[in-house]
Amino acid sequence: MTNYHWQFSIEEMRERLALDTLVVVNDFTALAMAVPPGAAGTSASGRWRAAPAKRGGCAGRGHGAGRLGADPRGRRLGGAGHRGWTRQLAPRDERELAILRFAWQKYRHVSFERLLSGRGLELIYRALADRAGRPDAADLSAPDITARAMDGSDALAAEAIEVFCLLLGTAAANLAVTLGALGGIYIGGGIVPRLGEHFVNSGFRARFEDKGRFTDYVRGIPTFVITAENATFVGASAILQSQLRALQGAPRSAILDQIQRGLADLSPAEKRVAEQVLAHPRAALNDPIAEIARAANVSQPTVIRFCRSLGCEGLSDFKLRLASGLTGTVPLMHAQVTGDDSMAELGDKVLGNTAAAILQLRDQLNRDTIDRAIELLNGAQRIEFHAVGHYSVVANDAQFWSCASASPAMPAPTRACNCSAPTCWARDVAVLVSGHGRVPELLEAADRA
Repeated sequence: MTNYHWQFSIEEMRERLALDTLVVVNDFTALAMAVPPGAAGTSASGRWRAAPAKRGGCAGRGHGAGRLGADPRGRRLGGAGHRGWTRQLAPRDERELAILRFAWQKYRHVSFERLLSGRGLELIYRALADRAGRPDAADLSAPDITARAMDGSDALAAEAIEVFCLLLGTAAANLAVTLGALGGIYIGGGIVPRLGEHFVNSGFRARFEDKGRFTDYVRGIPTFVITAENATFVGASAILQSQLRALQGAPRSAILDQIQRGLADLSPAEKRVAEQVLAHPRAALNDPIAEIARAANVSQPTVIRFCRSLGCEGLSDFKLRLASGLTGTVPLMHAQVTGDDSMAELGDKVLGNTAAAILQLRDQLNRDTIDRAIELLNGAQRIEFHAVGHYSVVANDAQFWSCASASPAMPAPTRACNCSAPTCWARDVAVLVSGHGRVPELLEAADRA
């Protein structure tokens, strides 16, 4: 953590807390998840309305600085947090240049984050005091500077807040242009929301719109202040809800879930059997009791006791319950192949992974798109198959079966993609085979067709 002394391993923490899943979330990711466009708990700091269908940005100031780029995901913004304010500070006038020179006396690298935080506000205040010839000015904390600026008792504090808002306007404009955040910039954290009208009346928005050749572009981007209390916790709860939905929707054998939940109540020997079953459920289904006991390094009676702890009459009953869960739907999880796997384990893992991938594909297919594709192929006057690299094998196989079914398929080798595509007619269909859909040759062939 760049702004705190904590260091920890997520996986080690998950294991020590005996959790199945532990999600560590960047605070600005949570902040963005709490802010649906136009929601209550925000106040406009510009004269433009948000565009909910557009990409947005979320930023925060407090102990440190952070930013997040977000795409609309239903009702909320979703995205990945990152520390985007670490780019070097670019002063816009002599005052900001003086602040930068003052910061250089202590720091080799002065970023926006160095100044756009509580400690940064304190640094700005000291730099302005030095520039004004008042090196003996009180060494104030960020809350004290804010309080003095808002009650009008300290002109230097008011100037520090104004500089803070101006620098934030520059940084927010950079974020908006970098992300293409036409849906708006949402500002949260521990400083700006407390400023209230002082922030609205500051030079933030004017600096935000002062973007040279991009002025007209950013002028149409709204800016908001997140005023809702505990917004990050609202976002964290939304992330938790999403995780729970994903876990609840994941197909899995009921008895495997029962074993997982009951691990803590088992004896050490029975727990070894449970861990062996969870790691190799297919092997537990097919192996004799002697092989299961050997793999778990326990006695055969321990295997029986384990089965009865689950409410089963014995090993046969346990295998029937396990089979009913595994044969209906293979758990959609990837089994890692290791150098210690036997040939039987290797076969189980490879085939299990393949079956899981196929079932996952089944659940994710768009039926309407498939119906449309079948309709096009059935009505085609001619079908061409295009592929690049090792996907050419797939295209050749599709071409073979197309010919076998008496469909008028034409071969289209890779080198001829861009030659044959322009000759397509209205009832011709081009089938492009690709793993990710970003192969330049195929995209050009599609454009030509």
